[in-house]
Amino acid sequence: MILPSPSIEYFVLCPMLIVFGVAVVGVLAEAFLPRRWRYRTQVTLALAGLVAAFIAIVAVAKAIPAPGQRAVLGSMAIDRPTLFLQGTIVLVAVMAIIFIAERSAHRIVTHGKAAVAAGGRGLDSFTPQASAVPGSESERDADRLGAGQTEIFPLVLLSVGGMMVFPASNDLLTMFVALEVLSLPLYLTCGLARHRRLLSQEAALKYFLLGAFSSAFFLYGVALLYGATGTLTLTGIRDSLAAHGDTSMALVGVGLLSVGLLFKVGAVPFHSWIPDVYQGAPTPITGFMAAATKVAAFGALLRVVYVALPPLHEQWRPVLWAISILTMAVGTITAVNQTNVKRMLAYSSVAHVGFILTGVIADNSAGLSATLFYLVAYSFSTVGAFAIVSLIRNRDGVEDADLSHWAGLGQRSPIVGVMLSMFLLAFAGIPLTSGFISKFSVFRAAAQGGAVPLVVIGVISSGVAAYFYVRVIVLMFFTEESEDTPQVVAPGVLSKAAIAVCAAVTVVLGVVPQPVLDLADRAAQLLH
Repeated sequence: MILPSPSIEYFVLCPMLIVFGVAVVGVLAEAFLPRRWRYRTQVTLALAGLVAAFIAIVAVAKAIPAPGQRAVLGSMAIDRPTLFLQGTIVLVAVMAIIFIAERSAHRIVTHGKAAVAAGGRGLDSFTPQASAVPGSESERDADRLGAGQTEIFPLVLLSVGGMMVFPASNDLLTMFVALEVLSLPLYLTCGLARHRRLLSQEAALKYFLLGAFSSAFFLYGVALLYGATGTLTLTGIRDSLAAHGDTSMALVGVGLLSVGLLFKVGAVPFHSWIPDVYQGAPTPITGFMAAATKVAAFGALLRVVYVALPPLHEQWRPVLWAISILTMAVGTITAVNQTNVKRMLAYSSVAHVGFILTGVIADNSAGLSATLFYLVAYSFSTVGAFAIVSLIRNRDGVEDADLSHWAGLGQRSPIVGVMLSMFLLAFAGIPLTSGFISKFSVFRAAAQGGAVPLVVIGVISSGVAAYFYVRVIVLMFFTEESEDTPQVVAPGVLSKAAIAVCAAVTVVLGVVPQPVLDLADRAAQLLH
């Protein structure tokens, strides 16, 4: 048997190659550079690499033909939906890297003015020595010496590279490799929180164990689909299913494959890891996971559903109906009872997965376009919201996400309160925010696809969800301060700019959404 010679289309792959290349350079820098140079070098490398990758994405989008093209013996599909999702992931990663790099002095913001406060290590959210036992003498020594985790930057870039490959995968084996590449760095980074170290390590362990189980389901599904169709490519699976009809082996394979994908997006009943991991992980990592991982995972789910499974349309659609309804209901109802802001936002993200799934269920170009737009809008609002949560600290410099302590926070720090309120209103789907356009788009597409009952459930869930978002706003602005009201620590210039960008995107996509909607429409018509 003569194996085909591999053909590497370097130009269309260059955005991913840039990110992976910079990550490798970051690993080498971590190994060979003196400690005092590592931080600035790693931050510069990460931001420069991501900006270069975004420029490369734009260049590839202009150069490739409209239908896109296959790369690496057909295992990668470089088309407009892929490039749209990759651009979103890279932009979110730029915001995340800025927040991860935050090392500002401990300055408290009161009524728009900053004052230096004693104590704490500022806004550094990461432990000085990950290998040390929490609370041990070696960890305290590392803290006193000013040590810092700089390997976090190449780890994040490796995860970003995996996220870029995930929605571009045109065969299931490549998709599995991308799933592992994006997941393994996240398992590590979730355990690196500076404060509440045991909670952080518990979150990392839960994420790793449940993620390993979901990957096993995914791989078993790949094996069964290969046995049923004789191919691993998505287009080959579609053609085989269309030619031979559905088989029980193929249906079981699709079900197991879906477990891995739905686990990554956080759909019910595969959502149990989300509240614990979002609460325990360093908050900048939580924001990065909540946004970028969803974009990548939904990109892969869309490619599987729209490319490989059209012949099984009547089988997978009712299942996704049930999952979407459960996800909206469980996420919304559970969020109402939360007393920790990070856990509330975690269950809120579960509910949003249900809303996004309505766009997938629509099974038409309008649904795909609305889903792509929703992912962009939700990502920036989520990163911005978690960035602001990371600024809210108690007197010891420890993040304070206890909702009962937030009374009067908006009166004490009005700018921060207004910006967080803007993000919360976007999550609630209030008009003139990106969240309203996002929900309107996916609900309209679902109604056009015949899923009117699902739209009704989605609207009711959105109404209920508005309660727990507005509750936070009322607590911040219409409740008197107490002794437990936390302080807001002023971030650095880059972090301020990044939060402002997230807020601007949230408003602009609510007021003037048409350019991004048109871009999503053009991308949606070319998934094949």
